[in-house]
Parts: sequence; structure tokens; C-alpha cells
Amino acid sequence: MKSSYFKLMTLKRKDKSNSFSHAEIKSLKFSVTVFSLVLFATFSVNAQTSYKKTYYDNGHIKSEGWINNDHKKINYWTFYYPNGHVKKEGHFQQDKPVKYWYFYAENGNKKSEGHFIDGKKNNWWLFYNDMEKIDHKCQLKDNQKNGYCLMYKNEKLVSAKKYKAGKKIKEWTDYKSFKKENKLSDLQ
Repeated sequence: MKSSYFKLMTLKRKDKSNSFSHAEIKSLKFSVTVFSLVLFATFSVNAQTSYKKTYYDNGHIKSEGWINNDHKKINYWTFYYPNGHVKKEGHFQQDKPVKYWYFYAENGNKKSEGHFIDGKKNNWWLFYNDMEKIDHKCQLKDNQKNGYCLMYKNEKLVSAKKYKAGKKIKEWTDYKSFKKENKLSDLQ
């Protein structure tokens, strides 16, 4: 296909005319048609996604985002409370939450945010109080506390806990004792 197109375009005319024969034009049309069909088929197979919206009985939007041809959630999604406020938002890959997500209370205030890996909470997660100030932040692995949890009051660190596979193994009630026993680089 490609070679016949370029052969046709670089064809040297013995008669030095600028016109092509009927057979040459027919060959070019065939090549362009085949190329177009291959291109269309390639994009059609890969582009079997659609944007989906669902609604509550009251008419407010319930969720919106992308689905693939298997009807699995992919890419960015937003979910809503019946009152219209955002409930949560983030990315999906094959129906599993991935990347960074945000969660909100029904009044619209931020509740928590953090990373998902293959559908499970991982890495640092931030949890907010009713005033949208950080209440605590925790390191998670596979939906369990695994690492440090730092507790805050009025935006100041007041205590810290260390977890392994969801079980508390140590607690510090002031920053000085925490710093004495731990490296701050462990908090990254």
C-alpha cells in the first residue's frame, strides 16, 4: 500500500506529461481507500469508550465518567450526593480506583484524600476535621495503616503513632520524643 503510493508519486513520465493514466489513478484510489479503512479500524478498536452519567430519582446527577467497551470504569470519575455536592472524585483503571482521590462530606467539605494503587489505599492519606483542617495523616498499605500516623490539633502536631499491618506498635505524645526516636526522612 505504502510502496505503491510512493511509486505512483515518484513515477517518472517518459512522455513528460503531468497526467496519470486511468490504471494509475485507480491504483492510487484503491491504496488510499485501504489505508483509510485500516486507520479507521485501528481507531475504532481503541476508541470504544463512552462518557456515562447516572442520576438520582430527584434528577440530580449521581456519577459521571468514562467506561470502556466492557462497561468498566476508566479514567476520571466524579460521584455526587443526592443534594448535588461532590462525594468523591478520582481515576479508575478497569473498575478499580487508582492514582490520587478526593473525598468530601455531604456539606461539601473535604473529608480525606490519598493514593490508590490497584484499588487499594496506599501511601500517605490526609484526613480532615469539620473545619477542613488536617486532623491526621497516615501511611497506608493495602487499605491498612502501615507506617506513621501523625495527629494534629489546631494545625500543630500533637502525637504520632506507628503501625505495622494495621496494628499499633508505638505511640509518641509529643514532637520532642518522636524526633528523638525517629528520622524525619521516615515521613516521606
